[in-house]
Amino acid sequence: MLEFLTSLHWGAVIQIVVIDILLGGDNAVVIALACRNLAPAQRMRGVLWGTAGAIVLRVALIAFAVVLLDVPFLKFAGGLLLLWIGVKLMAPAEDAHDHIKPADQLWSAVKTIVIADAVMSLDNVIAIAGAAEQADPQHRIALVIFGLVVSVPIIVWGSTLVLKLLDRYPVIVALGAALLGWIAGGLIVGDPVAERWPILDTPAVVYGAHIAGALFVVAAGYGLKRRREAMSASSS
Repeated sequence: MLEFLTSLHWGAVIQIVVIDILLGGDNAVVIALACRNLAPAQRMRGVLWGTAGAIVLRVALIAFAVVLLDVPFLKFAGGLLLLWIGVKLMAPAEDAHDHIKPADQLWSAVKTIVIADAVMSLDNVIAIAGAAEQADPQHRIALVIFGLVVSVPIIVWGSTLVLKLLDRYPVIVALGAALLGWIAGGLIVGDPVAERWPILDTPAVVYGAHIAGALFVVAAGYGLKRRREAMSASSS
């Protein structure tokens, strides 16, 4: 262990920690949105388990980062999945969970966190993997894990802070969902298949895709939520 610490490339460690902190804002939002309907006693468990699962999966993604990002249609499919996750987080089927045990709701939240983080991390892992390139090859995976573990408390703290803000300002739910839609739009136009059409790589199209994704998630989520409220009112 001592030899590992003395031979560690601390510049790479600092870069990885900073990158993960900067890119952890959207993760904190996802974790908070997924856990907001849990019982107060279960929220911290959801945050911790969701963060742990997301970190483990991110390490695996980093190990195969270049290969994953070069697979055609992967980012496109991930963007569509993230759009759906954003809509679901904005308009949760609360009445559909009345018969589900709290433990089931907890693991459902954890699953949502892990899936969303995996999709959102497709671009992020390249930055972290690039920082790790400076280190000795045999230390790279350990270096990535070390950097991610160091950043975990900050992601957890950010999630709990967002949860408190969600309780006080419900409008943040829409902003968080819009963030997921924004990321999804960028993933869809950033797929390797899009290289066949250079026009998709222009700033106007890229920003337009981001904005369209954000607006779609908010509009679809709001519409779905209103529809469920109307159906609930008519059934009662």
